[in-house]
Amino acid sequence: MADSKPAALATAAAPPFATTVERVRPHVGLIGLLALGHFVVDLTQGALPAVLPLLQSRHGLSYAETGTIVLAANLTSSVIQPVFGYLADKTVRRWILPTSIVVAGAGMALTGVAASYASILLLVVAMGLGVAAWHPEGYRTATGVAGDRKATALSYFSLGGNVGIALGPLFVTFLVTTWSIPGTLGLALPPLLVAAIMLPALASFGTVTTGASATTRARAGENMPRAMALLIVVVMIRAWATLGFTTFVPLYYVNELQADPRIVGPLLFVFLGAGALGTVVAGPLADRWGPRVFMKWVLLAAVPFGLLFLETRGALAFVMLGIFGGVLTASFSVSVVLAQAYLPRHAGMASGLIVGFAIGTGGLGVAGLGLVADRYGLPVALVISALAPLAGFVVARFLPAPKDR
Repeated sequence: MADSKPAALATAAAPPFATTVERVRPHVGLIGLLALGHFVVDLTQGALPAVLPLLQSRHGLSYAETGTIVLAANLTSSVIQPVFGYLADKTVRRWILPTSIVVAGAGMALTGVAASYASILLLVVAMGLGVAAWHPEGYRTATGVAGDRKATALSYFSLGGNVGIALGPLFVTFLVTTWSIPGTLGLALPPLLVAAIMLPALASFGTVTTGASATTRARAGENMPRAMALLIVVVMIRAWATLGFTTFVPLYYVNELQADPRIVGPLLFVFLGAGALGTVVAGPLADRWGPRVFMKWVLLAAVPFGLLFLETRGALAFVMLGIFGGVLTASFSVSVVLAQAYLPRHAGMASGLIVGFAIGTGGLGVAGLGLVADRYGLPVALVISALAPLAGFVVARFLPAPKDR
């Protein structure tokens, strides 16, 4: 009995929150709805490369004019995203989610019936602005309903976009082969349906994320701009590798290996589809190991498979291409999680810098690879693309741990 009083005092003195940690579960339904929105936005964006040859033929466009269309889409859909991220951080604008889906879908859908080159450019710019507005608000909202398992939740959110990018060329090809180039109007239907489903859910997004935002602000860490700059470099290098393969692998098979041009679609689908699966596998692993460690080592792991693809033929080449795409793209959503940890007070801008600016400017490296291909051949350009993740691994080793409070 002599020890009972001190023990009781010790028990009473211990605050309940010192021994109890409440986990916040992700809101699966809302994450699924956001992933569906991500799917239709990137389905629209992914359709553009397949429509370009038809637009070039119908309007008699030069290669320079065709390239300008791509440049306009890239500048408005990617590089400008940090601006929308900055606006997303200033105030909650949930209405942007369904609105941007409709704008992106309408812009791309109307290109098939555009009367002139100038109108095509305006429509592509509208599509790009819709894409740019969607991503920062979408990633910030997905983070708000993700609970404690942010990498896992964002991997499923990113899966929707990656699947959309992979299926966009196939979907629009079906539309235009069935109804000729005006068939692009069919691209407006999926965005309209998803926007209609999303509208009633906007209040739910606000209810779930209000508590999460308050908790995030209470434990917000310190912004780390230098670390963010390093991460942008890593993502740019990854984008060089990804875009290098999506741009030059089809040309390599058709021009160098004299393959049937119909193989281009399956090649891109395997590479991009495997990347979509990679984002799902990555989420739980990154939550277990930490996003910084995962991102660093997954870049190194991708290199051998890119090189093996160039040395193999037939079905084995498809397998190597798929593994390379899956491993390389696995760090896509993880890089967004890490970016938001480096800029915890500006989650929207962090998403825009990674998904938009870093990937968009990373595409400039493809121009340099084109010069290499012109001078030394396509195989050399592809070897450089396959080795690019090695440079990303080297830079990623200098990424610091986020400063959480």
